[in-house]
Amino acid sequence: MALSRIRGSFGILLHYVPVKGILRGHIQTDCMACREGAKRHLLSEDVVKLQEFQRRKLAVAHQVSGSKSDFFEAFNQKLKKNELILKDELKLLLHLCQSAEDMATARCAISRYGRYHEENSNSAFGEFKFGPLFMRLCFELGQEEMAAATLTDKNLRGFFCDSTSFNIAIDMLFKKGLYQSALDVLRDMKNQGVTLNKDTFTLAAGTCYKLNTPESFRICTALLEEAQTKGHLLPRHAYSFTVALALRQNNVPKAKSFFSLIMSTESRICQNLKVLILAMEGAMNECLDVLTFAICSNSPAFIKKPEFAQEVVDLVRMRSKDGPLMASVEQVLSCLQQSGQVTQESLDQMLCHTPSGRKRMSTGIMEERRISRRTLRPLRATLLSE
Repeated sequence: MALSRIRGSFGILLHYVPVKGILRGHIQTDCMACREGAKRHLLSEDVVKLQEFQRRKLAVAHQVSGSKSDFFEAFNQKLKKNELILKDELKLLLHLCQSAEDMATARCAISRYGRYHEENSNSAFGEFKFGPLFMRLCFELGQEEMAAATLTDKNLRGFFCDSTSFNIAIDMLFKKGLYQSALDVLRDMKNQGVTLNKDTFTLAAGTCYKLNTPESFRICTALLEEAQTKGHLLPRHAYSFTVALALRQNNVPKAKSFFSLIMSTESRICQNLKVLILAMEGAMNECLDVLTFAICSNSPAFIKKPEFAQEVVDLVRMRSKDGPLMASVEQVLSCLQQSGQVTQESLDQMLCHTPSGRKRMSTGIMEERRISRRTLRPLRATLLSE
């Protein structure tokens, strides 16, 4: 009875659009503020969509009839009786989960749902992708290990067939510092034949960079080189991680090779990597030129001048010590320091930043420009009349 009561209101929620104001509900989450403190993950909100998922959870909690405990009790009875799990029931279950115990029920339901549709070759299996929904729930509740175990479960092969599910899981593991687990998920993703997209390559390169082993370096370079041969356009962030990893592994030629593939090298990260490459290969004249240009840049005052990490400055100083350019280098580095172009932010912090996501132009502004402020008529008609 509880399950049928709650199920009845779910059809409306499939088309629910949040309105301005505070959504009332029973689900309490401490992860609304989580996005503010989480600075060490690599996917933007455009991909993770955690806030959108949390708003939907609050809407579901507000709209359903009956209590959550009644629903879970009825659902667990269905699982015990080995009854068929319907798509809308599983959607509702995932939106009502609040704890690790609830997640255990969800994990069991996903296994049952996936196995049923696989055994019956049901074409409806692919109509709705539960993978990203489940991964966002794991992200919210801090269940990264469950996310990894679910993705790599051989009994669930084919259920998580989208790159978004794997990317969110890898990002979760990256955020928690579980880099080897993240690499294992990436390996399983590739073995399952799931398409690797630009976010995957960034996550893969970032994970390998953090592991910083000869094996992770081999995996990273092989992955990117394979992508190049297939004609993939790789993001600058992935290349930057790979260059930094090559430098960590003291492979300057490989670092130079991957750096040459970056189409635009004007970013702060690229400028730091460029100086590191030049300093490590002993090209101090070229290194001095880059640093001098950064000081003497004629860019407008509102454009921020290039900044260099203190560790990069220290390496340049060390490499020029007792050399013919030592005095010139010291002078340039002092100028950089005085002009505020030396930052205490490390290169690692620059690399492991959370992207801001795509910027969308306000539709309100666009609409306003179509209307004449003087006549309040369409702008095109106003121009023609005048």
